[in-house]
Amino acid sequence: MNDRLVQSQIEELERKLRAYERLIETLPFPFTFADYESGIAIEKKRGDVRPHLRTIPPSLEKEAKWQWDIDLYRDVPFEKVEAFLTPLLDLVPHHIVFVDDKGIITLCNLQAAIDTGVERDAIIGKHIRELLKLPDELIATLESLEKGEPLYNHEVLDRFYGIVNTRFIYNDDGSIKRVISMFQSLNMMKETEKLAVAGRIAAGIAHEIRNPLTTVRGYLQLLKTELPDRIASLVERLLIPELDRANGIITDFLNIAKPADVKMETFRLHRFLRDDVGVLLQSEALLHSVNVHFDLDEQLDDYEMSGDRRQLLQVFLNLFRNAVEAKVAKTMNVTVSSRKVNHIVQLRFCDDGPGIPPSVIDHVFDPFFSTKETGTGLGLSLSKKIVELHRGTMKVQSDARGTCFLIEFPLCSQPPFLSS
Repeated sequence: MNDRLVQSQIEELERKLRAYERLIETLPFPFTFADYESGIAIEKKRGDVRPHLRTIPPSLEKEAKWQWDIDLYRDVPFEKVEAFLTPLLDLVPHHIVFVDDKGIITLCNLQAAIDTGVERDAIIGKHIRELLKLPDELIATLESLEKGEPLYNHEVLDRFYGIVNTRFIYNDDGSIKRVISMFQSLNMMKETEKLAVAGRIAAGIAHEIRNPLTTVRGYLQLLKTELPDRIASLVERLLIPELDRANGIITDFLNIAKPADVKMETFRLHRFLRDDVGVLLQSEALLHSVNVHFDLDEQLDDYEMSGDRRQLLQVFLNLFRNAVEAKVAKTMNVTVSSRKVNHIVQLRFCDDGPGIPPSVIDHVFDPFFSTKETGTGLGLSLSKKIVELHRGTMKVQSDARGTCFLIEFPLCSQPPFLSS
């Protein structure tokens, strides 16, 4: 009975030993392990299947040592390396795409997917022409692959205007494993420079126009007392209000071109939304058959933020008026909500109006763009500028069920929440 038990234990130990051996054999990288307690060192070199064992002077005072030498290109499947790199490369604001030797995409960072309008996961495994929607002869990455030469600051002059660089990763036999392409778009820089120059010119013109308007208004105000009642009434009811409207448009435009200084103060976010925004919108809502609702995150009840209350109030007033002007039903519902998402404070202003047509939604923040006959097209543009001055972002989403403006601010950390 004892012999059978001993034999069983020996077989169990042999199975475990074989399992450890197979584990070591399958490790794809070279390593050295020195176990001073047992006096045995295990070494596996690159390219070897089985490890080498040797004896070393035993010692109970020394701890075991483990050293390894991992070559990411040789010892790890490159797909694993790409999976590790993807979330890091998603933080890069340029286009980064990996393709294999046949032009098949193996990695595509988020910026490249967003700017080309594709689903990132769906484009993996597809040819790069399906990402860029260009003929093969116009794709710099394929040109670099065909010639076997990397590109250095190669200028691209098609619809993706910018600079592309490519680098190669090779297999052990010298063949190309991957072509890494990084594309830096210059469209935004070019447009920014053009807009900056145009903005300075337009702001100068607007300023010069406002001066004579102010003069004309002053003289009309002075002369109306000396004019016949019919003419004086025309001046009071039509001419002066039209001059004031023109001056208001110019003021809004100048605020976009050169916004007023932000007068920062600290205030409780929900108190601002309920008391300031709520009172203002409710008074406006009564005049336009609009129901205003608030859906506020309890996590933000004691949250304090810094900002210019007057300017932020103007943002919500602009959004409300924009919704009312698009209203077609007898009654409209508007919801103002807040959410804490990770390190972001999200504010949403949503209505159940007819929505914004897809053909124009990309232009709603452009200055002077308006689908309304009497609109100036400055309200949303100015609102977005105010939000950006508060280190925030503003986006719009719309469909047949309504329109939602998403405003995001970074969560203040000093201190984020105060006790009541």
